[in-house]
Amino acid sequence: MKSLIVEDKAYIRKGLINLLELIEKDIQIIGECESVKEAVIVANACKPELIFLDINLTDGNAFDFLEQTKDLNFRVIFITAYEEYALKALKMGAVDYLLKPVDVEELKTALLKVKTLPISIQKEQIKTVKQVWNADDSKLILSLHDSFQVIDLNELLFCETDKGYTTFYCNDGKKYVVSKTLKTFVEQLSVNNFTRPHQSFMVNLRFIDKYDKSGVIHLKNGKKIPVSTRKKEQFVTSFLNRNID
Repeated sequence: MKSLIVEDKAYIRKGLINLLELIEKDIQIIGECESVKEAVIVANACKPELIFLDINLTDGNAFDFLEQTKDLNFRVIFITAYEEYALKALKMGAVDYLLKPVDVEELKTALLKVKTLPISIQKEQIKTVKQVWNADDSKLILSLHDSFQVIDLNELLFCETDKGYTTFYCNDGKKYVVSKTLKTFVEQLSVNNFTRPHQSFMVNLRFIDKYDKSGVIHLKNGKKIPVSTRKKEQFVTSFLNRNID
């Protein structure tokens, strides 16, 4: 079975290949990709039968890729970090998925399921996942030390992560600190008009006043957010195509 791995972390790709070599001799890895753009080119050229597909990629997400390859016939096994928002969509769609780091027994189970499931049925399942993914989920519940705090994402300015903690800065001047990394919240924030211009920050595009091409975001409250060199192109694309309605 010709297979393509679409995952932006090299060590995840390597680990998955190692597991596949141990348990599944008829899997032929024909390529590795880390972005939507690259994956679309390789998939169209090589016509894989199975794709291991990460939810979040360097320039978009899995559904961007699937939309651009909808005329191809291949099976999909999603890969995701252990994040509630992603799992909610995947479970409701009943599709095959693997949690990072990939477990060998879960990989065996996913391969067995995906081989016997007709591609037409899986495509219908993926439609359900996409609907759940794109559903209005503009409220975030934070687990604080002594309470649960509801955050309206439309009023959240930005998030900053540091040493295993993430601070949420709101438009009313309040801030909340949780003992989780920013990675935990990336998927839900990404579909609510947030962008990640730097490994330590996620910013609400609605509250950006201007962007200095030198690599600095100016928010409407005066706060300045750095844009890393690696993420600059991706941020500018998000900024120029932002939805501010």
